[in-house]
Amino acid sequence: MSLLAVDEPGPVELLRADGAARFVLTADHAGRAIPRGLGDLGLCEAELTRHIAWDIGIAGVTRRLSALLDAPAVLQRYSRLVIDCNRPEHVASAFPELSEATRIPGNAGLGEEAKAARRAAIFAPYHEVIGRVVAARGRPVYVAMHSFTPVYLDQARPMNVAVLYNRNPVFSRALAGLLREEGGLVVAENEPYRVTDETDYGVPVHAERRGLDYVEIEIRQDLIEDEAGQAEWAARLARLLPLAADRLGAA
Repeated sequence: MSLLAVDEPGPVELLRADGAARFVLTADHAGRAIPRGLGDLGLCEAELTRHIAWDIGIAGVTRRLSALLDAPAVLQRYSRLVIDCNRPEHVASAFPELSEATRIPGNAGLGEEAKAARRAAIFAPYHEVIGRVVAARGRPVYVAMHSFTPVYLDQARPMNVAVLYNRNPVFSRALAGLLREEGGLVVAENEPYRVTDETDYGVPVHAERRGLDYVEIEIRQDLIEDEAGQAEWAARLARLLPLAADRLGAA
C-alpha cells in the first residue's frame, strides 16, 4: 500500500516546466506536510513549524524567482523529518531520529520496510521529476534553493546568504562575487554547510554527475520569513543569476 492516501497531495509541485530560462530551480525542503498515516511523528505543532521540519521561507522565494526568471521549479511538499530529499538514502540523517537537539519519536528504530515506503512515496517521484526536467533542457544551470536558521544550537550565524559547492565551484563563486557587490550583505561560501556526496543528493546527482554549472543557495530565514523578504530576495536573485551566467558564457 502507498504511504500517501489517494486524497493526499503528491510530493511534487512543478512550476513552469516549459519556462524559457536556462535555470532549473529546486527546493528539497519547501514543505512541512506529514502523511496522514504517520500522524505527527510524535511532535507538537510548535516543533513542526521550526527549521527542523522545513526550510522556512524558501518556497515563497522559489515560486517568485521561478515567475521572474520564467524558469522551471520543482518543489517538494513533505517535511524533511519524513524523509530528507537532499540526503542519500543510506545515511542516517535521511530519516533523522535527532534533529538539532530534538528527538523525533516517529523515526525511532524505523525499519527498512517503513523507510522503503517513504522513499517510494516521496523521494523517488520528486527526484524523477527533477531528472526529467533537467534532461529535457540540455545543459541548464542547476539552482538548489535552501534556507538556514539564524541560530543553531545557541551559535549565531552572521552571514545573510551563502553559496555552497563541491567539484565545480565556478558558477557558485561568480554568484558570490555578485552578491558581495550588492553591498550590505555578509556572503559566505561553504558555510554554514558544504556540499558532499554524504550530506547532499540534489547537486551531486542532478548537477555534478551531468557536468552542469550549479549553485546551492542558502538564505538566512529571518530575512525571508515574510512575503516582503521573499519578494526582495527573489528579485535580487532574478537579477544576479543571469549576470553570473553571462560571466561564464552560460546564458
